Amino acid sequence: MPEATMICVDNSEWMRNGDYIPSRLEAQRDAINLLFGAKINSHAENTVGLVSTAQGREVLATLTNDLGRLMNRMHGLKIGASMEFAKSIQIAQLALKYRQARNHTQRIVVFVGSPLQDDEKELVKLAKKLKKNNVNVDVINFGETEANTTKLEAFVENVNKDGASHLVTVPSGVGVLSDVLRASPILGGDGSAAAGGAGDFGFDAGMDPELAMALRVSMEEARMGQQGAQAGSGVAPSGEVPMSTDAPPNFDAMTEDEQLQWALRESAQISQSQAAAPAAPATPAAPAPSASAPGAPAPAPA
Repeated sequence: MPEATMICVDNSEWMRNGDYIPSRLEAQRDAINLLFGAKINSHAENTVGLVSTAQGREVLATLTNDLGRLMNRMHGLKIGASMEFAKSIQIAQLALKYRQARNHTQRIVVFVGSPLQDDEKELVKLAKKLKKNNVNVDVINFGETEANTTKLEAFVENVNKDGASHLVTVPSGVGVLSDVLRASPILGGDGSAAAGGAGDFGFDAGMDPELAMALRVSMEEARMGQQGAQAGSGVAPSGEVPMSTDAPPNFDAMTEDEQLQWALRESAQISQSQAAAPAAPATPAAPAPSASAPGAPAPAPA
């Protein structure tokens, strides 16, 4: 059965925390990219949309099967303010009304990585409304698991219909968020997650192993560069590592080959910036020997 899915991303200030490697936002971004690929590849008519739950609380991408567009919107995501769980789900529900066909199953996937401000009674009331309108909801609970688990359990219990809604709780230190999501019922029900092998980016490694590996290498080197910059003395290279944030690529206008080239270029630029960092203090010493060499003949005629 075709499915229309709206993904609610937590882009609150709490996403700056580094208890999930390299940060809550980046761990969440990897998991959402995995969701993008798994949902779109599991059925030809599946569509996915994206809603931010903080900093504007808006529809970042309407329902589409364009993977590049979804990833591009995630790439430019900004952090700010606090998460508004109930209001964001209501926005996602409204977006689902514009799905391609009425027979498409409605689903909302919510990432919750910051403290919930909503009252439990309000969440239960919202859950019953969603259940009445045949909207399934999956919740990924991470970051503030101790504070949020009770509320989210009550929410999922009341929205659940025939086991179609799920709550996945991922405490810090348990593992990579995207890996836990891949093994969860959210993706494991129809085996679509197991079929892929590219992991964090939602691509099928069997179909495009070069792109999958290039993206993984690019991200790993970016993480290493950020960690190295933080551990260093705070010199200029720390500001040079996240090069891609200044000019996000337009995946909509790129072919798979161009995406592969972009990933490889990002990886090469990060490596070059790290290699150039220790060489910087050696440059001032260069003029000294160059001045002495031509200076030898000069004093002779004088």
